[in-house]
Amino acid sequence: MNCKKFLAALTTIALVFVGAEAAPEGRMPASELMRIDETPRSEVARPMQTLTSENSGMNPGYSVTPIENTRPVAPDDALPNVTATAAIVIEASTGHVLYERNPDQRMFPASTTKMMTLITALESNQLDEIVTVGPSAYNADGSTLWLDVGEKIPLGELLYGMMLISGNDGAIAIAEHCGGTVAEFAARMTKRAQELGATGTNFINANGLPDENHYTTARDLAIMAAHGFTLPHFEEIVGAKEVSFPWIHDTTKLLRNENQMLWLYRGANGVKTGYTDAAGRCLVTSAKQNGVQLIAVVLDSLYIWNDSIFLFDYGFGRVSSQKLIEPGQVVKTLPIISGRRKSMPVKTAGEIVMPVFDGGESNAYSLIYDLPETLKAPVTSGETIGKIRVVLPDGREAASVDVVTTLDVEQKSFFRLVLDKIRGLFT
Repeated sequence: MNCKKFLAALTTIALVFVGAEAAPEGRMPASELMRIDETPRSEVARPMQTLTSENSGMNPGYSVTPIENTRPVAPDDALPNVTATAAIVIEASTGHVLYERNPDQRMFPASTTKMMTLITALESNQLDEIVTVGPSAYNADGSTLWLDVGEKIPLGELLYGMMLISGNDGAIAIAEHCGGTVAEFAARMTKRAQELGATGTNFINANGLPDENHYTTARDLAIMAAHGFTLPHFEEIVGAKEVSFPWIHDTTKLLRNENQMLWLYRGANGVKTGYTDAAGRCLVTSAKQNGVQLIAVVLDSLYIWNDSIFLFDYGFGRVSSQKLIEPGQVVKTLPIISGRRKSMPVKTAGEIVMPVFDGGESNAYSLIYDLPETLKAPVTSGETIGKIRVVLPDGREAASVDVVTTLDVEQKSFFRLVLDKIRGLFT
C-alpha cells in the first residue's frame, strides 16, 4: 500500500469514529490534508490575526514583532532578525538587488520548484489542452491533489492546483503532458532557467522532492519569479487566493492558496511556498505597490512570513516610482498615405512606471520609440502600430507599452488617388 492510500485509509477510519461525513471515495478533503512536504513548523512567531488586506505590511498599526535570530549573521547584515539561511529581495523589472544574504549559496528549493514548472508550461503549451493523469502522478509522494489515473483535466486548471496547494501529482501530470517524461521536462526547466540567468540551478524533477542534484539559489529563484511576471496568466495563477473546479476531490470543490502573504501583505501577488526536511521552510513571494514589483526569497527559514515581511518593508523603504509614460499620452503625429486625412496623432495604450532607487544608482533608463515613419490608409482606431521600450544601461528591456492609432481613416477613392497623382506631376 503506497503512502497516499495509507493516509486515505487512516482518514476514513478517523472520520467514521467521529461520525463525520467522509469525502468522496474515502479521501481526506484537501482543506484538512497535512501535506508531507509542507509540514507546518512554527510558521509565525506572533499570534496570527485575521488575515485581511488591512492587516498588511507598511500599514499604520501593523507590525511584526522582532524575534531573536538563533542563527549567526554577519555583523553588517541590515536585517539581523531575518532567520533564513539564504535570502534576497529584488525589484523585478530591473533585477536591482535591495538586500541579499548568501544569495548564491546552493540550496534545496522544495516546492518553490513548481514556479519553474509553471513558467515552462506557460511558455510551451496552451491552457485549454487536456491533461490525462497517468500512474506516476497517482503514485506521487507528498502533497497531493488526489488525482486518479485516467482523469482528464485542462492544463490551466491543473496549474492552479499545483501552485495553490502544491500538488506533486499535478506537477508530474503536467511534466508528462508537456515534456513526455518528468526527466525530459526537468531538463527543459533547467535549460530555460539558465537561459534566464539562473546559472546556479539544476532540476531533476518538476515538484521539488529531495534529490542531491536538484538545487538552486535565492538569486536564481528571484530571477525566475521576475521572468514569470512577464508572462500571460502567471500572475493570475500565482496570485489567486481561492479557486473552484468540478474535478477537485473534495465536497467543497475549493482550493485555497497556502501562501499566507496574499492576506498578510498589502500588494502581495504570488508566488510559492515549499518545505522538505532537506530544504527547510522556503518561500518565494512577491508584492506590488505604486507600480513597483518586488520579489522576495527566503530559503531554510525558521519563520517564512515574518522574514518575508521584513524583506518587503526594507525593500519598499528603499525604492520609489516614477511614471515615464502616461496612459493615452500622444506620442507623435504621423502622416497618412492615401488617406482621407493627411495625418493622425498616435498615443500610448497604457503607462510605464519605473522604480527609482535610493542613492541614484541604477536609475538610468533610455526610451526607445519603435514607430513607423508613416501610416497607410485604411487605418482603424486602436490599431497597434508600434511600441515604446524602456532599456537599461546593459541593454536589457525593462518595460514597454504599445502605441495605437486614434482615428478611423478611410482610403481615398480611386478618382481622388488618380487626381492626386496628376497634381503631383505638375508640382
